Amino acid sequence: MKVLVYSSKSFEIPYLKEANKEKLQLTFIKEALSLKTVTLAKGYDAISIFAADEADSLIIKKLDSLGIKHITLRSAGYDNVDLKTASNLNIKVANVPAYSPYAIAEHATALLLALDRKLIESNKRISNFNFAQENLIGFDLNNKTIGIIGTGKIGSVMCRIMHGFGCKLLGYDIKENKELADSYQLQYVTLNTLCKKADVISLHTPLTTETYHLINNDLISKMKEGVIIINTARGAIINTEHIIAGLENGKIGALGIDVYEKEKGIFFNNNSKKAQKDNLLVKLIAMPNVLITGHHAFLTYEAITNIANTTIYNLSRWNNGRTTENELSYNTF
Repeated sequence: MKVLVYSSKSFEIPYLKEANKEKLQLTFIKEALSLKTVTLAKGYDAISIFAADEADSLIIKKLDSLGIKHITLRSAGYDNVDLKTASNLNIKVANVPAYSPYAIAEHATALLLALDRKLIESNKRISNFNFAQENLIGFDLNNKTIGIIGTGKIGSVMCRIMHGFGCKLLGYDIKENKELADSYQLQYVTLNTLCKKADVISLHTPLTTETYHLINNDLISKMKEGVIIINTARGAIINTEHIIAGLENGKIGALGIDVYEKEKGIFFNNNSKKAQKDNLLVKLIAMPNVLITGHHAFLTYEAITNIANTTIYNLSRWNNGRTTENELSYNTF
């Protein structure tokens, strides 16, 4: 099987090669999948794509015309793939459903702690030999109420971590996890109740039509004054304009994000020498109570190893005429 690996990053290629052990013919390119690059897939049997690649209906149809019948994602999220069109064209799509929930939840915790304890500001001062302590007051996480939206694999790990800090846990999910309630005293509540009571809100839900702009003016108005919001899920779960308004009027005390609503074409690239046209992102970066990382919550040795192994596993199963349990169907949503 000949496989074109789109959006190849230098740090992941050795892991993919090690997992492959020359079973498949892999070709690595830096370009992301888009209408401009889709024709590069000509002559290949399958492609592998990343979270920022575009695989909408038009591109899926073009891939089909080029003979591509298999698409494997090197990510858990798949909102960038038109599964309905793929299914209609009998193109099989698979993802990496659980590469490391610890990596994401631990990164969310790092964002929270850095914001709470003013670590970025403190480090800036120290670099200038300024050891003054004014305006560096944070708060104990112990006994604070943490609202976790989405209690799947990643949200479950976040529950365990926050329970270890001695936090009170509130959860919201369409499917409740009894084990979390029994082991960590997580209390499932309505979304409105979670927003009213939580000191910190951490997002761990996939992006769907139901969760698009879930965090908006209406929900923000119900939140506690000075709430901290953490998002390591998908950028578009948050309405960026509404979040900025909440930060400006003080309703939101701090924001920590590893994802951004309009990150496509910006994240995963070095844009330091380019004129910045995204005014919302520029405004967020300039805010002292906002901490942004560039979609790298997954970047741990364990996670990258698991992503590579599962990616090759999915492709190898297809190459041998078999299915993989990681295949996605249109009704997965």
